[in-house]
Amino acid sequence: MVRYFFDIRDGTGLYPDEEGLEFADQRSAEMEAARTLGELARDLAALDDRHDVAIEVRTEGGPVFKAAFIFETRHPRQ
Repeated sequence: MVRYFFDIRDGTGLYPDEEGLEFADQRSAEMEAARTLGELARDLAALDDRHDVAIEVRTEGGPVFKAAFIFETRHPRQ
């Protein structure tokens, strides 16, 4: 088992994961990042001041991957 840390980065800063979670493989950690990112994006969508959010995943050995959700407005809201 490998411990993965899920650091959250948004428009206000970086929030490091101090505890992490253990997974048998990277694919399982990717699935957890995708699930968490979906929850974060849903919560942020309700805000007037939306911003991008990313989960930067690392192990004790360093960065492994990043998952991001980008809010891009093409036209001003009516």
